[in-house]
Amino acid sequence: MKAIFDGTSVLTGRDGKMLYDQSGYGRPEGEGIRLAPQEALYLLHRQKIDVPGYTFDSLLAEYADQRNFLRSFLVYRDLRERGYVVQTGPHDFRVFRRGEKPGTGESLYLVRVLSERDPIRFAKLIEEVVTSRNMRKQYVLAVVDDEEELTYYEIKLQKLADATAPAPRINPCDAVLVGKSAMVRVSSPSELENAGFGKRLDEERLLISPVELLYLMDGGTLRATKDGASLTPAEYFTFAKESDPELAEKDKVYTELRRHDFIPRTGYKFGHHYRVYCGKNVHSDMLVHAVEKEAIMPMSVISRSVRMAHSVKKKMLFGCVHTTGIQFVEFARIKL
Repeated sequence: MKAIFDGTSVLTGRDGKMLYDQSGYGRPEGEGIRLAPQEALYLLHRQKIDVPGYTFDSLLAEYADQRNFLRSFLVYRDLRERGYVVQTGPHDFRVFRRGEKPGTGESLYLVRVLSERDPIRFAKLIEEVVTSRNMRKQYVLAVVDDEEELTYYEIKLQKLADATAPAPRINPCDAVLVGKSAMVRVSSPSELENAGFGKRLDEERLLISPVELLYLMDGGTLRATKDGASLTPAEYFTFAKESDPELAEKDKVYTELRRHDFIPRTGYKFGHHYRVYCGKNVHSDMLVHAVEKEAIMPMSVISRSVRMAHSVKKKMLFGCVHTTGIQFVEFARIKL
């Protein structure tokens, strides 16, 4: 099938309509169709079209100066060879359900193409996921690594359900600051431990971490003193933040998790702020990392986080803190 390159895109004659009608290639224009660069290269490579004066290599060279074109083409080719009909926009690609195409079906995925070193801007990511959700599409990141291998991630904005069991009641008690943590004189087992707070120092003493202490002080459950003087939650926050610049975000995410009767514990050994118990499971169900809504994080860091979470059979969520509350963003590897 003959086609021409006009310096910007490739156009077919009347017989090109068959490519659109049967397989969803291009956009109708006049008697033929106009092919996006990725479509034209793919069809030329598959010997479905002939562009006089151009080989696959020379046409690729024409497009190669476009920003991030090669990775975009690699993703397009992979999706097509997986049996999907793919069109450009409104993100990078619109991917139809298998067996469906423009005019006779609906797209299933909106795909954004990234490299392994690209930064994830959480505010922008949340905005795009919301747009996709409003369009009733799944939002997918297609990440191309330095060896041109592809990994797909589905991104969801999670609305947390309440835990399967309500948190047990805790009677008010006193605590004394020891460094940035606090110590409570209470025998084992205690109401605090039954509710998932603290680390036992000995049979008579329980250590409470800074985020736990802030939460318990705010709720009026713990009264904390330092050098014999009572502390307000605001005074303790100022004191504890000196050694933990992430404390504000961690505190807000911790409080939101507790509001759903989840039990957050330190996730340090997994490289994250919290491992979270959502019910009666012996093992934690989620890893959660607190970030500012305007935070920027390399995709490579997120990839390691997701890999770690999946290896220990947990969900990977980032708790984004902003003025209207906490938005939990889940990253999950998928096979399309």
